[in-house]
Amino acid sequence: MQKRQIHFLCFTERFSILIFFVTFFLNIANAVSQEVHLSKQNLQAVNTAMALNTVGGNPIVTVIKDSAIITYDENTFVKIKGLNFTNGTIKVNVLSKLTKEAPAHARGFIGIAFRINEDNSKFESIYIRPTNGRANDQLRRNRSIQYFSYPDYRFERLRRESAGLYESYADMGLNEWIALKIIVCGDKAQLFINDAKYPSLVVNDLKHGADGIGGIGLFVDIGTEGHFSNLEVTN
Repeated sequence: MQKRQIHFLCFTERFSILIFFVTFFLNIANAVSQEVHLSKQNLQAVNTAMALNTVGGNPIVTVIKDSAIITYDENTFVKIKGLNFTNGTIKVNVLSKLTKEAPAHARGFIGIAFRINEDNSKFESIYIRPTNGRANDQLRRNRSIQYFSYPDYRFERLRRESAGLYESYADMGLNEWIALKIIVCGDKAQLFINDAKYPSLVVNDLKHGADGIGGIGLFVDIGTEGHFSNLEVTN
């Protein structure tokens, strides 16, 4: 009887392992890279103003934060309609300029919000500060990239409670196209800049947890005229 139980356990363990690998490879096979068409029909401005143009035949979305919102790390983005994202890869090209009204502390904030819930009250985000990338102040350089989680974990709290853990450096500048790639898996995210082999920022504890799901948004903050093109999502 004991031998039969051992044999049965070995069989069930092997079967479980087989199911795991079959599921794993099916997930890989089903991962489809989708280039998102940027048009007025599938974009929703949330606390922002947006405009659509084309440059060299490529659709460009220009996004500016609502000037009435003066606090940082708010739900200020253009949301892609009908797109639900959990795990996968988000790629986009961004170009940041300072607006004429930009305050002295503006940094050209631009990036991606992801796993946005239906009423835009919860999401994760990674953005860049292009003016910091080539600053003469090393501390500013170290703050070229930022992760935050809305609404409870904005940059000020993260910097105060975990200095340096959710910020990082990468070479970048204003008025130039920068390729961003964000890979999300469970409660982890990585940001790659300009097709780099290794990530410039690693986040190991997304604050909304591993099971978050929701939309994707083109994020800007105060003083930024942000331009976005070539959005591609692998879900």
